[in-house]
Amino acid sequence: MGDYKLVALDMDGTLLNEQSEISKENAEWIQRALDAGITVSFSTGRGFRSALPFAEQLKLETPMITVNGSEVWSRPHVLHKRTLLGPDYVRRLHELAMKHTGTWFWAYTTDEIYNLEKWIEPGTAIEDHHWLKFGYYTEDAPVRQRIYDEVAEWGALEITNSSPWNWEMNAQGITKASAIRELCTVMGIDMSQVVAVGDSLNDIAAIREAGLGVAMGNAQDAVKEAADVVTLTNNEHGIAEVLKRYVL
Repeated sequence: MGDYKLVALDMDGTLLNEQSEISKENAEWIQRALDAGITVSFSTGRGFRSALPFAEQLKLETPMITVNGSEVWSRPHVLHKRTLLGPDYVRRLHELAMKHTGTWFWAYTTDEIYNLEKWIEPGTAIEDHHWLKFGYYTEDAPVRQRIYDEVAEWGALEITNSSPWNWEMNAQGITKASAIRELCTVMGIDMSQVVAVGDSLNDIAAIREAGLGVAMGNAQDAVKEAADVVTLTNNEHGIAEVLKRYVL
C-alpha cells in the first residue's frame, strides 16, 4: 500500500452506478478516506454544473477536475485554471459533424452546452463563446472511425472517449492527467501519491501516470490494459473496494 494523498475519481461508469447514483457503500468509504486526511476529487468529463450536485451530496470541499481537464477547481465554485478549445477548431469540428448526417454532437462552453438540436443562436459567432470540449456520438463504427481519422490528421487536439460510441476533443495537452499534475503542484505532492480510477479512454493518461492506476471492472479493455489493478464494477461499489483495499 502506497502513501496516497489524492484519489481522483471519474464519475460516469466509475463512481456512479448505472442509475447515475452514488451507492451508500461508495459514499461511506469516501467519507472514511476524507476523515483519514485523503483528498478525494472528481476527475470527470462532465461540466461543473453537472458534477456539482454529486460533490454537494458527498459534502466535498475538495478540488474538482471537469470537462476532461479543461477546468481545474480549487474547490467547488473556485476556479483555479481553465484551458479553452480554439474557435477555429470548434468550427471545423462542427462542420465535420454536419457532414456525417445522423451523428449526434455536443459542445461545452464555459456557461452552456450546445448540441445537434440546439446550436449557437443565428447571428452569433463561434468566436463569441468560450469553448471547452467538443464531442460526437454514433453507433455507426465506420463513421466513428472516419471522424477519428480526420481529426487525428490535424494533429492538434486530444481525442479520447467516455463510452465506446463517442469521441471527445479537448485542446492539445489537456487531459485528466494534466489536470491532476496541476493539482499535485498546488498540493505539494507527487504523482506517485495519486490513485486515479476510471473506465474510459479519457481516464487512460491519468491511470498511466498515477502512483496507482485503477480500471473499473466494467472498463473498456484498453483501460484495463493500462491499469495497475482492476477493481469491481460501478454497480458493485468498485470505488468502496479501491479505498478499502489500496488506500485505507
